[in-house]
Amino acid sequence: MENINKYEATKGSELVLQYKVKLPSAQPEKPALVLLMHGVGSNEDDMFRLANEFEGNVVVVSARAPFTTAPGRYAWFALEITDGIRKINEEQAEKSRQVINLFVNQLTERYNIDQNRVYIGGFSQGGIMSYSVGLTYPKKFTGIFAFSSRLLAEIKPLIKDKKELEHLKLFIAHGIQDQTLVVEYGREARGYLSPMLPKLEYHEYEMTHTIIGEELQDFKTWLGVL
Repeated sequence: MENINKYEATKGSELVLQYKVKLPSAQPEKPALVLLMHGVGSNEDDMFRLANEFEGNVVVVSARAPFTTAPGRYAWFALEITDGIRKINEEQAEKSRQVINLFVNQLTERYNIDQNRVYIGGFSQGGIMSYSVGLTYPKKFTGIFAFSSRLLAEIKPLIKDKKELEHLKLFIAHGIQDQTLVVEYGREARGYLSPMLPKLEYHEYEMTHTIIGEELQDFKTWLGVL
């Protein structure tokens, strides 16, 4: 996996990640922010197809992961699976965590975001990174959502304590028939995080490694009016 994207913030209008954005139809003074992150081997177009699901006073951003796996395909970190054991590239995962954190700062400044209404989430590896960023920088976020994802063991020592996390809303959704990231990953995340996040909401669906309409409806209900 080759890293061909530059992370360094430069002067002017450049941000550390490439992205697509949907702006509110009006020009509110302080919009909310929803940051979407795609899974491994995909790109920002994948999650941006959900942009129209979000209505109201909200800026919707779909980010491109920084590591290239093939032309038009990207990842937040490399992953190897040997004898059923998943081994991540910890250096890349950590670099992505720091880059996303900086990206949120840049988006907040560029779009004059209401810092009390910032949501981060994604699908599969994008959801993994949402856990990793949101649970280690919780003061920046109102809520986290993870579609068909898992909580990295490597991030657990960095998770903030309950006092810093208890304000966070968390939406976890997983498919019972998921063979890519089995449903036990979702259940394990729920079990581990429930004692720390009283506002955790968990759903399972009769689906594979995908996003379905019923799931989106439950998610929008959880998200509420922005």
